[in-house]
This record gives sequence, structure tokens and C-alpha cells, in this order.
Amino acid sequence: MRRDIPTYLGKHGEANSTSVAQALGESTGTTSYHLRKLAELGLITEVAERSAGRERWWRSLMTNIYTPPGIPMSPDEREAALQIGVLKMSHDLNLVVRAYAGYDEAEGWNQTYRSGLTLTKEQVKDFVEDYRALLWKYHNSDSPDARDMAIRLVVLPEEELTTQKPAKSG
Repeated sequence: MRRDIPTYLGKHGEANSTSVAQALGESTGTTSYHLRKLAELGLITEVAERSAGRERWWRSLMTNIYTPPGIPMSPDEREAALQIGVLKMSHDLNLVVRAYAGYDEAEGWNQTYRSGLTLTKEQVKDFVEDYRALLWKYHNSDSPDARDMAIRLVVLPEEELTTQKPAKSG
């Protein structure tokens, strides 16, 4: 639920608990609770000018998530970032499965690419900036046949493969 709500808000802009509940097939009480919890974590925010009485409107603060190196975060903020990452991971893994499972029927919409590079820290920074610029180059296509696409980039060092030498017998 806490993974799906920010996704819904990111796609639809602003929503109240009723519209979120209808879209996700949940009760308004359940969505209200999770909306408040997500707001406490700083992942969504209330739209004060649209909220009145008990009806509260919300919007996501997570449309494009980019965490540059060295960003100052409190321990609570770091924990919230970790938790939302864990929540989103199951969705991201499902995207990979869907991409492969529906590859033939997708008629070219599903594309997968996996690679590895040997880079310096400065090259990693440049690569990510170039990637972000490339995304914005194609952002908000006005074409009527355009579709929302899920795009993910994860850049981190490979785990070092360590081989243990067999113990000498003697």
C-alpha cells in the first residue's frame, strides 16, 4: 500500500483518500492511515489549499527520485529512504519479470539492457548526469501514441568476488 500510493499520486498529481481507495481497491480508512504515515516520512505532502474539514488532498514528493552522493540526511530521513527503496524493489523486480515474460507480445515496447562498466568516481557522476539529461530530453511526449514507461537506473560497485585459497594440508 505504501509503495502503491506514491506511485498513484505521482501519476495522477493530487488525490484524496477516497480516490486513492477506489483506485487501489482499499477502504478510505486504510488509505487515510497510510497517507498520513507517508506524510510523516516526508514522501508525500498535504495540499492545504484543496483540503477542507476532514477531506485532505495529497501529492507525492517522489516523482523523480535522485539521491546524489553526499546529500545530508538525518538518520530518520536515511531510514525512510531505505524503507521506500525496499518497498519499491518488489515493484522493480516485477517490472523485469513483466519485461521478459511479455517480450514477444509487447511489439517493441519492452526493452531490457544490462551492462557493466569500469568507471572512476568522476565518470560515475558524469554518467548519471548524462542519463538524467537524456531522460529529460524525452520527457512529456505529446504524441497520442506515447505510453508511460518504467525506467530504472541503479549504479553501484559490483561486489568483489573473493576466492578463498584452499587450506594447505600438512
